[in-house]
Amino acid sequence: MFDRRTFLMTFLAMRRMGLSEDLPNTHNMMLVGEGAAFLSHLPMFRRDESVPELNDAKTEYTSPHRFQVILEAVFTREGKDVTATYFSDREKNPKVNMYTVEPAEFVLSRLLTPDSPNPTLRSFRGTVFRGHLERQPNQRILTDVTVEVKRVIHARQFDPKGVKPAVLEYILFGKDTDLFAAHFIAKPPDFDQIVSVALDGDKPTDEQLGRGVRMSLASRKNTAAQRLRPTEKAQAEMSVGASPVRAEIQALREFYFEEGELRSPPTFSTTAKERKAGF
Repeated sequence: MFDRRTFLMTFLAMRRMGLSEDLPNTHNMMLVGEGAAFLSHLPMFRRDESVPELNDAKTEYTSPHRFQVILEAVFTREGKDVTATYFSDREKNPKVNMYTVEPAEFVLSRLLTPDSPNPTLRSFRGTVFRGHLERQPNQRILTDVTVEVKRVIHARQFDPKGVKPAVLEYILFGKDTDLFAAHFIAKPPDFDQIVSVALDGDKPTDEQLGRGVRMSLASRKNTAAQRLRPTEKAQAEMSVGASPVRAEIQALREFYFEEGELRSPPTFSTTAKERKAGF
């Protein structure tokens, strides 16, 4: 395993040489869902202030975590599905918002393929935690399991030349009534958020949700201060098929909110908004 300094030097050298694949890394993930397990990668634009934000060509962010990725997965051990252990633990701990997965090192970009529901990477090893694995308190509930990727719902590398949406946008995913919205992350400073939601009106099919549905809230600016919070409602327009679908969305529960690590350089101490939200 690389030490931190060796990793950063090697990683930057690869980027400067135009190599398309990163080195293996530990890509921690949020975990939500009561009937299916959904994982959301914890992204960053920049590792820390010791490295530049962009590569020499100004075409990519330098952080190995410069991807927004949402997966549906199952946890197995010796070929047996043990995902129910996570579901049971969440049911027994209803006040706990955050469950996380610490994977063994792997190449995250292998989940980004032209046909992302069929990535070249199909599984990786990991440990499931109740709580945030990077903060106390936390508790291991599944150790050394195989995370088998059932579906890549959303996978995208951040583009320094991309346009940050002016209004609040989310990626809607889930199954049946187990619905979630993840904030669409674009450029620093930005924020990460996962909130469970309910829809009043036309709802996308499970097949459409399995591909991630882009959803915009025209009445709200794209800021952490105006993000959807529990009990709040808003009119949403969803990109489904040839014609947009409109529905009222209500936020139910905020499972995750992070803004400091989506700054450049990142802030690892708790921000005022994170503290107010209980994160």
